[in-house]
Amino acid sequence: MRLIPKTLTKHFHKVHHSGRHHIRQRPYLVPIFGLILGIVIVIAIVYGRGGGHTYRPSDSHVVFVFDSGHKQTIDTKAPTVGELISRLNLHLIPQDVVEPSLDTPIVEDNFRVNIYHARPVTIVDGGTKIVTLTAQKSARTVAEQAGLQVKPEDLATFSQGDIKDNVIGEQVIISRATPIQLNLYGTQVPSYTQAHTVAQILTEKHIVLDNGESVDPDLKTPVTPGMQVFILAKGSRVETDEEAVPFPVQQVNDFSLSFGTKVVRQKGADGKQAVTYLVTDNKGNIVKKIIQQALIQAAVPQIEAIGATIDINGDTSAVMAQAGISSGDYAYVNYIVSHESGWCATKAQGEHVCPATPDNPYTSGGYGLCQSTPGTKMATAGADWTTNPITQLHWCSSYADRAYGGWANAYYHWLSHHNW
Repeated sequence: MRLIPKTLTKHFHKVHHSGRHHIRQRPYLVPIFGLILGIVIVIAIVYGRGGGHTYRPSDSHVVFVFDSGHKQTIDTKAPTVGELISRLNLHLIPQDVVEPSLDTPIVEDNFRVNIYHARPVTIVDGGTKIVTLTAQKSARTVAEQAGLQVKPEDLATFSQGDIKDNVIGEQVIISRATPIQLNLYGTQVPSYTQAHTVAQILTEKHIVLDNGESVDPDLKTPVTPGMQVFILAKGSRVETDEEAVPFPVQQVNDFSLSFGTKVVRQKGADGKQAVTYLVTDNKGNIVKKIIQQALIQAAVPQIEAIGATIDINGDTSAVMAQAGISSGDYAYVNYIVSHESGWCATKAQGEHVCPATPDNPYTSGGYGLCQSTPGTKMATAGADWTTNPITQLHWCSSYADRAYGGWANAYYHWLSHHNW
């Protein structure tokens, strides 16, 4: 690699030979020439290796740590959230919560870490009161971490305590479901309910009496623990099977998390339902028809917080703009490139730091910002593909359009497959 322009070299040689007697007469010129030469070499190295573009080291990132509402900006080389936390003097206790999880990699600038400190919460479960330290935001999770078994039909809600009840501060109220025996066409199904009457049980369990069925006891009968409720069919044989009800996933945008980050705030659990079939035998032709689907155990929804804050380094945005990438795609491009190479234009597959010069750009493995495999594919975008990030992004954009129809689809593919 040429470090010093030829004209500057010739000029230096000329001064060295023709003015030798002047140097002897003025010895202080030697250190001055040395200083000038050193500055020229540093400038040549920076522009020769970076193609005129300056980047932060790929193994050092700016991280925003939000601790009890206070923002702290940290420049760190920690590879994961856990490693970063271990380097900070935060005095965390086991009940404190760090989001995202400790094993989450830090691969981009302006990465956000939230710290929630535990606070005292009183759990009221009937006549029992339990005081616990927790940082959880889900009432159900608070109760479960305190050692309570909370069934899917039980209700757990936050409320403000009342000094009249000897509760100061925040509390979690547990409303226990009533156990009953639901008999569906001869099949005994243990169940739980928040209903107060038999009619409310039918509504809660999605039971509709529209095929000549009847219910016993009467619809107005109050619900009592362990009571039996019979659903009786008219004619034909019935069969009841127990099937799983997949838990739903509820996703909410969270501007306290970085774009693309996902945090599970409440784990989901499948429910159960009893599916009753009406079985008819028409001269050996067996026909099964679903006549009832009764919810036995409610599914617990999974609540996922999806990062919505987009903070992209100014230099990175400038490079994407020069590559002709639409600003609406910046978040998708930044996410993919950050996870593929950490914005290191000369990174070869398997390397964990940004090398000063291209390492193995012609091997069969991934290379460059988008980890083109092999790196030689990017030659179609320009002769300087081995070091110029703008040239590489031109190729990456054409690949995203060709393979996925755009950066957005490429981003969603990366989320589910962790490659593209």
